[in-house]
Amino acid sequence: MDEVIIVGAGIGGLTLGLALHQANIPCRIFESAAEIRQVGVGINLLPHATKELAALGLEDALAKVAITTTDATFFNRFGQLIYQEPLGRSAGYDHPQFSIHRGDLQMVLLDAFRARAGADRIVTNRHCVAAAQDDDGVTVSFSDGPGGADRFTARGRVAIACDGINSAVRKQLFPGEGEPRYSGVNMWRGVTRWKPMLSGASMVRAGWLSHGKMVIYPIRPAGADGLQLVNWVAEIETPNYRKRDWNRTGSLDDFIRAFADWHFDWLDVPAFIRAADSVLEFPMVDQDPLPRWSFGRITLLGDAAHPMVPRGSNGAGQAILDARALTTALRAHDDPVAALSAYEAQRLEATTRIVLTNRTNPPDVILREVFLRTGDKPFRAIEDVISREELAGMSDGYKRIAGYSREALRG
Repeated sequence: MDEVIIVGAGIGGLTLGLALHQANIPCRIFESAAEIRQVGVGINLLPHATKELAALGLEDALAKVAITTTDATFFNRFGQLIYQEPLGRSAGYDHPQFSIHRGDLQMVLLDAFRARAGADRIVTNRHCVAAAQDDDGVTVSFSDGPGGADRFTARGRVAIACDGINSAVRKQLFPGEGEPRYSGVNMWRGVTRWKPMLSGASMVRAGWLSHGKMVIYPIRPAGADGLQLVNWVAEIETPNYRKRDWNRTGSLDDFIRAFADWHFDWLDVPAFIRAADSVLEFPMVDQDPLPRWSFGRITLLGDAAHPMVPRGSNGAGQAILDARALTTALRAHDDPVAALSAYEAQRLEATTRIVLTNRTNPPDVILREVFLRTGDKPFRAIEDVISREELAGMSDGYKRIAGYSREALRG
């Protein structure tokens, strides 16, 4: 068959399916889970990603379930304001920044794909085992779910592995690849129903990793009770960690002490954490960038291609940009091998820069710099510590590297 086979119905796979359908390129998505359910916690969609989703006609649907983020605000662990800047349309971008529950985003994408391409274009309970190719196409082998005994095959024009950080296709292409690289930071994530704080649409970063850092932002509008669903991430330098697993339950006792005295004018942090619906634990890991993604008619996309530590709100966004670049390449080249090569040429270097930058100088480097200059002590005025121009330069530098400066998106 002349279909594009997409392995995985996560953010990258579904976005790719929608983009291919819009371009009149037939595709079929194969998902490991028997049922696609809302999982995960909050993520941010930056303007470079929402630009692509708007081009797919999804902005209104996303705006109904997300928070349109208005500002980024940085504090030290004493609750003192370090820096604030507008985000999204509030910062003059043509497209918004959305803070959204990952499950809500996935459902918007899934509903749109089923409605446009047809429910038969997505097949669940198909866990990828291997991919093979010949001069005429690819054959992807599946089991009936992870560890399933039954085997199935699908034949297509090309195979795109969107099967995430534990990608079976990546392991096949790079069988000798080492274990994930641990950053030295463990994180605990949760969502809490809470009254709106600050602007009601703020993305907050506070503290620093050695003593405890928090990232806090609302991901669903307030309901009838006046409470928003607020995502939070607690990050602490931790020498030991367990294997990455997005669904592993975490314990409050393992980290709550780091935030016991975080009582700000606008938030009682320990009370906020304790009110969480649930807590998940995850080590902040990535993989060293690969030298290539594409092998003939097979390539990687999203976390399967470039897993990165979750800093800078770029994981889902880069998968969305991958999907647009790959669709453009498949439209431009009749030869599928040439198309996948062109896609890799456009995206490999750009994502490599982000993976490496996230290790050393993500946006929260602002917090690190103030932590070091103050010796982790309160300041009289932030201008005594660092200038606003230097703070803005740190933030703007990351935007340029990650590809979402205003100049880049208007170019």
